Amino acid sequence: MSLTAAFRWQARREFDEAANWYEERRPGLGARFVAAVGRDLDQAAKNPGRYAEVTEGVHEGIVQEFPYCVYFREEPKQIVVLAVFHASRDPAVWQSRI
Repeated sequence: MSLTAAFRWQARREFDEAANWYEERRPGLGARFVAAVGRDLDQAAKNPGRYAEVTEGVHEGIVQEFPYCVYFREEPKQIVVLAVFHASRDPAVWQSRI
């Protein structure tokens, strides 16, 4: 059974801002980013346990083609996206959301 993905507001904002930033740089690149994150979340929803647990209960998915990671927590009927995070940022920012 595949779970649904629910974004915390901070993660949704990061995701939207990154997609807009890429789209402004090159038309179509934002859509590629959205698709890449979507593929990662689809896989996480199907099998969350295949992703590395980076801290207690929080898993990390690496977004293909982009320097981003998705951090999520598995719950009974959904995965909760805590962050869509650029790899060069200070991880303490997303870790403060746990």
